[in-house]
Amino acid sequence: MSAKQTLMGHRGLDREEKLIFEMGAEGRSGVDLPATELNEDCLGAAGRRGRIGLPGLSEPQVVRHFVRLSRKNYAIDNGFYPLGSCTMKHNPRLNEKLARLPGLGDLHPLQPQSTVQGALELIDVLAHWLKTITGMPAVAMSPAAGAHGELCGVMAIRAAHEAAGETRSTILVPESAHGTNPATAAMCGFKVVAIPATDQGLVDLSAFEALLNDDVAGMMLTNPNTCGLFEPDIKRMADMLHEAGGYFYCDGANLNAILGRTRPGDLGVDAMHINLHKTFSTPHGGGGPGSGPVVFSEALAPFAPVPWVVCEGEGVYRLIEHVNGEADKSFGRLKSFHGQMGMFIRALAYMMSHGADGLRQVAEDAVLNANYILANLKDVMSQAFPGTCMHEALFTDEFLKGTGVTTLDIAKALIDEGIHPMTVYFPLVVHGAMLIEPTETETREELDEFIAIMRHLVERAKAGDEQMFHDAPELTPRRRLDETAAARKPVLTYAELEAAQ
Repeated sequence: MSAKQTLMGHRGLDREEKLIFEMGAEGRSGVDLPATELNEDCLGAAGRRGRIGLPGLSEPQVVRHFVRLSRKNYAIDNGFYPLGSCTMKHNPRLNEKLARLPGLGDLHPLQPQSTVQGALELIDVLAHWLKTITGMPAVAMSPAAGAHGELCGVMAIRAAHEAAGETRSTILVPESAHGTNPATAAMCGFKVVAIPATDQGLVDLSAFEALLNDDVAGMMLTNPNTCGLFEPDIKRMADMLHEAGGYFYCDGANLNAILGRTRPGDLGVDAMHINLHKTFSTPHGGGGPGSGPVVFSEALAPFAPVPWVVCEGEGVYRLIEHVNGEADKSFGRLKSFHGQMGMFIRALAYMMSHGADGLRQVAEDAVLNANYILANLKDVMSQAFPGTCMHEALFTDEFLKGTGVTTLDIAKALIDEGIHPMTVYFPLVVHGAMLIEPTETETREELDEFIAIMRHLVERAKAGDEQMFHDAPELTPRRRLDETAAARKPVLTYAELEAAQ
């Protein structure tokens, strides 16, 4: 049955929306600025030579345009994100309210330290709880996100070896690692050597041991790993690495699964980034601001980047900003200023509103929800590895064999069902991977609906309804794209679009 056709292409409240550049008209504006009294052109060669191509729109046009576009966006406030490895969960509105409080929302990074004592105290308190939660003695607050945190940790490892007069050149990285792990190691000048995985989706301990030598600077490992499994030999690997003179960097992207249950410091970790924008619910996705503080062991703490906050007693705080004195071993400054203040406020609000028992329950419920999905789908889908999982349920595409339907087809069909697709084709060690992370904020009813939809799609795939999957999505503003052509020949500007037409 074909969809009803309308004159303008609108479908009820979902309107066919033009590009904002197509809507503009000469001389139309939402503001009325007075004429300037400047007679002299001070811009010199930087002066405008022609029109800059901005559309002329009234205020109602602008508002309506972006409201209409917002209806086309999928959001965590709109529905369920089974997006494994990204921890897309509800962001409590209390956190947003606190981040906008007067005196916090309008801080400026160039204010004198004497005028931001409360902000420095807030950073210090958050740093304290990050260290307490992870069991680590030091933390660098400035990294901007997870990959930036990795860079911070590996730079500290490199600085520690250089301080010891060593020139180690190798970093070990498991095959199932996040792609940023080997990229970070390579960016810091290290040679990356892959550690193979076992048939159970875990690091091959014997292979790891065989790779250890006096050229190994460290290891980058995610725990729980990207297969959604806890590495049971992690402490033994850390001890073996330390005996070989290396340092252990742990990717903290999956801290949501062990929060309040396991302290990375007790596992032998030397450095680990914490995605405040994942674990502690600050906004994630859509290019929103991230924050990736890095906790350090006692061995690496002296090499942490500046600046950091210290309390001088009686509620007086200051920033250590220069590589001298107590920071003389620091590898230097990683970025401008001190970090993402808005994320700090949200993360601390999240911690304080949950309390120790609440943070522990975050991990317990996240793992429970993932295993609930696993238990209810493994009879019709192909579980990647035996046993229970942590916070992510991982499936292969084996159950689709002979159907003509692919992992990508399942993801596209989910869109028509009103569900954001799960992570697909990652981790790379699993063929046709479907990585599902429900997080702790989803109700059983929401999970049951997702499970019912997945079982329905599997049934249709096995019944030979191949064309339906190849056509999906059919209910979106735009149908299925030729993604290969779009990637190879993207139309990046309005002028190019006009030429293409």
